[in-house]
Amino acid sequence: MLNVIKYRLDVWEEEPIYWEHMVGIDRRLYASSLTRSLIELIKIRASQINKCVYCIDYHTQEAIAYGESPRRIFLLAAWEESPLFTDKEKAVLEATEEITHISEHGLTDQTHQKLQKYFSKLEIANIIVCICHINFLNRVGIATRTVAT
Repeated sequence: MLNVIKYRLDVWEEEPIYWEHMVGIDRRLYASSLTRSLIELIKIRASQINKCVYCIDYHTQEAIAYGESPRRIFLLAAWEESPLFTDKEKAVLEATEEITHISEHGLTDQTHQKLQKYFSKLEIANIIVCICHINFLNRVGIATRTVAT
């Protein structure tokens, strides 16, 4: 079934070059060493925090299509208490929350050190870009009232 997307304003139609840049960032992230599952978990969790209905729906479907378990997606809002997430994933989800709530205290040294236990500098850079990218898209989606019906 094809979802109909409704907008207050379709930013991407008004200036297509912006969408080309967004797609380029995604292509680079998907070509990186980060797993597709981890990328989608980042995108879902940031979208939950930001309450971007379109992105939550879209990235949940993407995560399931790429093999993520619905049970883990259901528990994503309570990842800190869930035994279904590895310490490596928890470090990324903690970074996702801190960067999404950037005005509170930014990415803390403690969380950055956790990331360094599991990821190379390039991978951490990709994680940061992924988190910032989905936050940007959430803000466009919310500002334009983008929803799928």
